[in-house]
Amino acid sequence: MQEIFTRRSIRKFTNQAVEPEKIDKLLRAAMQAPSAANQQAWEFIVVQDKQKLAQVAETSPYAKPAAGSAVTFILLADEKKMKIPTGWEEDMGAAAENMLLEAVHLGLGGVWFGVATAAPVAENVSKLFGLPANIRPFALISVGYPDGQKNQFVDRYQPERVHYEHW
Repeated sequence: MQEIFTRRSIRKFTNQAVEPEKIDKLLRAAMQAPSAANQQAWEFIVVQDKQKLAQVAETSPYAKPAAGSAVTFILLADEKKMKIPTGWEEDMGAAAENMLLEAVHLGLGGVWFGVATAAPVAENVSKLFGLPANIRPFALISVGYPDGQKNQFVDRYQPERVHYEHW
């Protein structure tokens, strides 16, 4: 549970590569997420090439840190695998969070960049990767070894936002 409390968005990374076994663990963590009707419609593109990472960074005004990451994961959903089409974003959100928590557990840092929330960004990602029409981009998760920033506890609990039995 420590990972939940210490995870922070890490946007600056060292030049150290992320080991293949850690990349595998991050993908496995993502695919352990809960999924509506167990549809598991997720797909992933793993980007490590520096030139391609620079292109990924240009897909959104907020994705600039992707260029300096060791690896960026493109989280996607396949409409053909959706049993509950309205549940795909929840599934993908759970997969993204699992990936970010596993990154902390592995001594890495990560940051989530939304894609599904902005049609122009989704179009940029689709075009960059030549995605077929049934594949919906959800998010970018950039990961690497933190350069300066730390995953550390910041108390975000706000008891005034907790309501019991009624508003």
